[in-house]
Amino acid sequence: MLSMTLESREGRTTTMIESTPSTDTRVLIDITPSAAVKVRELLEESGKTDHALRIFVRGMSCSGPAYGMALDNEPRDDDSVAEFEGVRILVDPLSAQYVEGAQVDYVDGLMGRGFTVSNPNYKAEAGGGGGCGGNCSCGGH
Repeated sequence: MLSMTLESREGRTTTMIESTPSTDTRVLIDITPSAAVKVRELLEESGKTDHALRIFVRGMSCSGPAYGMALDNEPRDDDSVAEFEGVRILVDPLSAQYVEGAQVDYVDGLMGRGFTVSNPNYKAEAGGGGGCGGNCSCGGH
């Protein structure tokens, strides 16, 4: 059985998953303050302040997981639920293993703006073209 605990580190809030008994504690996901602010703004602008941000894996490649996000007002019984700086986060059990260690950020710069998800646990393979290394069925796009 898993339980959620919160830990504040350097002004940021991260969610920890603690297994019972408490021998294995690992960081599930981290959300930067700028991402939390933007999610709160989107919830308020859309009139969905009762919703949560669902983070999920929509597919895999040799570069790692492809993450997706959606606003959701109905947590499932088996979801991991946490709160970051006033934003509720939902992660389904299948996605949790691929989300572990990821960081959600919001960037606004010359190259565009939007949410990014980075996960140091998944790195692109070295080699051919594209982000995948060119050694897979995707053809090294």
